[in-house]
Amino acid sequence: MMNCEEAAKVCNKLQYKEASLWEKIQLKFHLLICKACATFSKKNNRLTTLMDKAPLQCLSIQEKKIMEESLKTEP
Repeated sequence: MMNCEEAAKVCNKLQYKEASLWEKIQLKFHLLICKACATFSKKNNRLTTLMDKAPLQCLSIQEKKIMEESLKTEP
């Protein structure tokens, strides 16, 4: 039987599509029993959905280097 700490790890792995079939099955059984983990899983799924929909942009490598240099020169 999976404990809550393991369930949280598998829930996070599932978010990135890294969980194995066996981990998914174990998690499903754990979520049937543990309401706290079921709530965590539901909120985690909601967060993933919102992040996927968000129009996020990352800095380019060049922009990161410029920012890093400017931070080094500031007092």
